[in-house]
This record gives sequence, C-alpha cells and structure tokens, in this order.
Amino acid sequence: MMMNDYVTPSVWTYDSESGGTWAKTNRPVAGATHEVTLPKGNHPLQLYSMGTPNGQKVTIMLEELLALSESGAEYDAYLIQIGEGDQFSTGFVDINPNSKIPALLDCSGEKPVRVFESGAILLYLAEKFNHLLPTQLAERTEALNWLFWLQGSAPYLGGGFGHFYAYAPVKIEYAINRFTMEVKRQLDLLDKQLASNRFIAGKEYSIADIAIWPWYGNLVLGTLYEAAEFLDANSYQNVLRWAEEVLQRPAVQRGRIVNRSWGEPWEIVQERHTAADIDKVLQLKPEC
Repeated sequence: MMMNDYVTPSVWTYDSESGGTWAKTNRPVAGATHEVTLPKGNHPLQLYSMGTPNGQKVTIMLEELLALSESGAEYDAYLIQIGEGDQFSTGFVDINPNSKIPALLDCSGEKPVRVFESGAILLYLAEKFNHLLPTQLAERTEALNWLFWLQGSAPYLGGGFGHFYAYAPVKIEYAINRFTMEVKRQLDLLDKQLASNRFIAGKEYSIADIAIWPWYGNLVLGTLYEAAEFLDANSYQNVLRWAEEVLQRPAVQRGRIVNRSWGEPWEIVQERHTAADIDKVLQLKPEC
C-alpha cells in the first residue's frame, strides 16, 4: 500500500481549492459569495438543481406526480452549475443556506415555502400531493426507514467511493478500498431486501425507490462513475432487476434528464418549463 509523507498540522488552514473535478464546491465557510437573483417561471414549483443523483430524485418525483395528473406539480427547473459555484449565489443561499442542490421554492400558497435537502423535498411533495408514500403506519414507516437510510448512506457512495475512485487527483488505495467495502456492503443489503420485495419498501413503488434509484440504480446499470465492473454489479441480481424495472417507468426516463448539461443529446434538458421541453429531447433517442 502506497503511503505519503503528509503530516497533519496542529491547526488546519485553507490554503487552496481542493477536491479535483469538484474543487469549486468545497469551502470551509457557509454563506453567499456573490449576488445573483434567481430566475422565476410561471409554475407553482420553482426548482434550482442539477441532474446529479440528488437532483434526479426531485425531477423524477415531479414527473411521477405529473403522470398521476397532479397539475399542481407543474414546475420550472433551472440549472445550477455546482462546478462553477452557482450554489453560492445570494439567491440560491436564500432558498438553501447549505448551498447544495436541489432547492425547491413552492409558490402555490400565500407565502413561498422553501424546501431544501433532497429527502426533505421528496417527503414534502409526497405529503403535499398524497402520493408515493403509504398512509398505513407500518408501511409508511418502512418507506421512511429506507428514505433516511439513503440520506445517510449515499454520502459514502458519492463523497466517499465516487470521489476517490473517479474524481480525486491521485489514486489512494486505502481510501478506495475503504469506501468500496462500504458500498459493496450497501449493495448487498439492498440485494437482500429486494430478494423478497418487488420495490425497496415492499410491494408498492414509493419515495424510497425514487430516492435510492438515482444513486444505486444508476451505479449497477453502469451510468454512475463507470464503476459497475469494478464493483461486480452483476452479482447483485436483485438490485439489477429492480434498477431495470424502475428505469422503464416513463417518469424516471423523463426526470433523470432534467437539469443535465452532459451526456447524449437525448439526455440533456438544461431547463424545463413545459412537458414539451422533455418531449423534444426524448425524440432524439435512437430506436433500440
């Protein structure tokens, strides 16, 4: 195992950006760095986000609600380029003081309601529209168990494994091994859960699936970090079965491409204001 000669100082100081590809997302202090007024559209819900796994959670949820004929779930989605520091603008910080995407502003009432943290947004929308979260106590609790599992577990996948495997400027064997072991444990947990359940929390599709699929579904399908082979994703057959089934949902296919600025032409919808914005891009997808 390769070692380095770094010695921790008695007091850490911020000397330069650190973090490789995502260096501009890291700062040791909170708050805004520049003034920007965020744009606003005409729909009840205003979303400021990026099509990362955390961003996909919310756009998939909104598309699922629209598929259920909830017209109040119409939304404007604006791209926040986190690699350029857009999340540190005054307008964004007003909605999410933690400067992380996604951030949602609900303007349907007398006073706008801000909602931040992706799990909180999913729960807010599920309760607002009374969909995709069971109403019976036991089933509801199971769905929330897995929603909160995701919120606690995904940082090990994204900030841990994903960062050191895909983005860190140097390959550190210890860090990659440490987080690979944890991600494989998580995949094994999901595989065991899905061995006896069609969906994550039971028989019904819910916000638990919407939260977990953008991270672990994309991972085993090979569209996150290009790490499926490294992680032996094919060995998690139940997770693969679930990931493929969820991907077939039209709302998932629509929501996963919103606020993206990379990928194939049929995967890029930088802003969404009407259903037609997604429709015209999906028409570019080649026939299988």
